[in-house]
Amino acid sequence: MKRLIIASFLLIFGMTAFAQDMSYYTDEYNRQDATFIDRLDVLQLVRDAKMTGIGEFYHNALKTILLKTPDIKNKEDRDATDASARIVLQGLAAEKYNPAVQDLWQAVLYFDIVNDFNLGTLNQGLVMQDALIAIGQADGKEFVPHIALRLHDFNTQVISDVETKRTVQRAVVGCISALENLHDIAGFRPVFFAANGWYDPAIKAMASVALPNIVEDPADVIIEIIQDTSNIPPIKYEAWREMLRTKAPGTSKAKVAAVALATGWYYSTATPVYQTNLREMRKSAINTIRQYGVTDDSVYANLEKSYNNNFINNVPDYDEIRAAISCLSVVATDDAVQVLFRILRELHARRRSGPWGNKERQVLQLVVPAIGATKTKSEDVRLLLTTMQRSQDYTGAEQGWVRDALRQLQ
Repeated sequence: MKRLIIASFLLIFGMTAFAQDMSYYTDEYNRQDATFIDRLDVLQLVRDAKMTGIGEFYHNALKTILLKTPDIKNKEDRDATDASARIVLQGLAAEKYNPAVQDLWQAVLYFDIVNDFNLGTLNQGLVMQDALIAIGQADGKEFVPHIALRLHDFNTQVISDVETKRTVQRAVVGCISALENLHDIAGFRPVFFAANGWYDPAIKAMASVALPNIVEDPADVIIEIIQDTSNIPPIKYEAWREMLRTKAPGTSKAKVAAVALATGWYYSTATPVYQTNLREMRKSAINTIRQYGVTDDSVYANLEKSYNNNFINNVPDYDEIRAAISCLSVVATDDAVQVLFRILRELHARRRSGPWGNKERQVLQLVVPAIGATKTKSEDVRLLLTTMQRSQDYTGAEQGWVRDALRQLQ
């Protein structure tokens, strides 16, 4: 201890050259008669000296900690071990010391919060958190599958005890931090469910912030989440909204939008809130397809559903009708024009023989200009519009809409 006091005195007076020579600290740390408290004193001295470039020292110290754990006899030794481990792990994280990643994972396993041996110590969950953070900082990509699985397990737990919940969330913070820094798509799914899980708001917010940093284009994972029948509509909708937050290219967003639109129609539920989730997801997906285009031919049938299913509804969602018609008009492919043509043809049949009311008139006012905007060369469309223009069944205003559309198609 006297030698430690001398070392501290020299550091205080700025002898930085001595501070970078780790031989003294290494010898003192590895003394055969050193206790857990003695080794903690050495580490505290090194930490307070704020040295850099000493990843190897911290790595060797971690090896010693893992080697000496069987010698722990009492709570004092356990607390000293925890405190020592935290200094070492934080040091390795600061050094981004990749050669230590195998031993860092061993530290995760040893200090795992489910290990009964460590329950009751002063640093419940914090040492595991530090080990996981260090793996992320040290670029331990080979451990992504293990960390992702551990976070998945935490996400699916049901915990009521306040202390246990606090301990688990400390480990969750480590998992999220590691997966964010390792930038592997395998980490996206568990972090997404952490952002939408049972955790405290601060933990969920941390996961939400981490998601865009994990991978630029998580389209394939988000598609899986949306299509997974075990996920309820709020989760599906949130996954879709997460896709919109990403920096993924428009083609990827359009691909996911096609899935979101399809799922919005094929998922059956009688729960009003869930129905709202699906409806909002459909409308958002339609607007995305309008912006980025069609990547899947299933889009046309589902856009037609967005029109038909609302049109026959006693309380139609005119926003969805309007979005679907606008999307078809902007896409303006042959398939899109055919959907618009079928809508207009059905309206024409109603205008001649009924029923015809305010709903039909509103939709007609949307569809006719939409078809004109496509600039289609379809003879079927031109013939139908010409017939409507000449028909006495339409008012002067309605014929004016048709005339304007025909002018656009010339």
